[in-house]
Amino acid sequence: MSSGEKPLVQLIGIGKRYGTGPTAFDALHHVDLSINAGEFVAIMGPSGSGKSTTMNIIGALDTPTRGQYLFNGFHVEHFTRDQRALLRRQYLGFVFQGFNLLPRTSAIENVELPLLYRGEPAKVRHEMALEALDKVGLTQWKDHTPAELSGGQQQRVAIARAIVTHPKLLLADEPTGSLDSHRSVEIMKLLQKLNDEEGITVVLVTHEPDMAKYAKRIVHFVDGTVASDQENKPC
Repeated sequence: MSSGEKPLVQLIGIGKRYGTGPTAFDALHHVDLSINAGEFVAIMGPSGSGKSTTMNIIGALDTPTRGQYLFNGFHVEHFTRDQRALLRRQYLGFVFQGFNLLPRTSAIENVELPLLYRGEPAKVRHEMALEALDKVGLTQWKDHTPAELSGGQQQRVAIARAIVTHPKLLLADEPTGSLDSHRSVEIMKLLQKLNDEEGITVVLVTHEPDMAKYAKRIVHFVDGTVASDQENKPC
C-alpha cells in the first residue's frame, strides 16, 4: 500500500456501551484498528472480549457509542440506517457459522439472492452466481438444495453468496464453527485462496488458533480492547 492510500477499515477510539444506568456495560473500550485492502486479518479472543461486537461495527450491523469508523475514508458512524444498508449491500460480504441458506432453494438461487436485492436482471444474476459457484468449486452442485449438500458444501455456497457481489471486504464470523476439522481446513484454504488470488480483503472472527493461523495478521482482543496485533506467516 502506498503511503498516501487510506486504510480500507479504520477504527479510531471506538467504544460500545449497551444498556443504561447501573446495568450498562462497555463491550468495547477505545479500540484502534486499521485494516488495509488485501489483508487477511483474524480477530481472536475469549467469549465477551469484544471481537464479535467489533465485527458487527465493521459490518455496519451495529453502531459505536463513541469514536470514529471510517470505511474507505467515509465516516460510517455518521451514516443513516439506509446508508449503512447500502454499504452492506454494495461493499461487504458476510459468512456466518450457521450458513443461513434458504432450505427449499437451490444453491444457485441462494447465491443469486444478494443480486436480486440489488435489482440485477435474471440473466446477469445467473451468470454472476455461476461464476461465484465456480470460484468455490461447486458448479456441478448448483441445482442442489442445502439438504442435499454436506456442511462444508453448504458453507461454500454461503461463501459464494458472500462474494457474488464482488465485495471490497469479506467478514467471516466463526465460519468453521459448525464443521469438522477436515471441512474446516477446506473452508480456511478457500478463504485464503480468495484473499491471495481474488484480492478480497478478509476479516475472520474465530476462537480457534488452528483457524487463525491461515491469516496474515492476528489481532487478539481482551476485555474490550486490542491486547496484541501481530503479523503472521500463514500456513
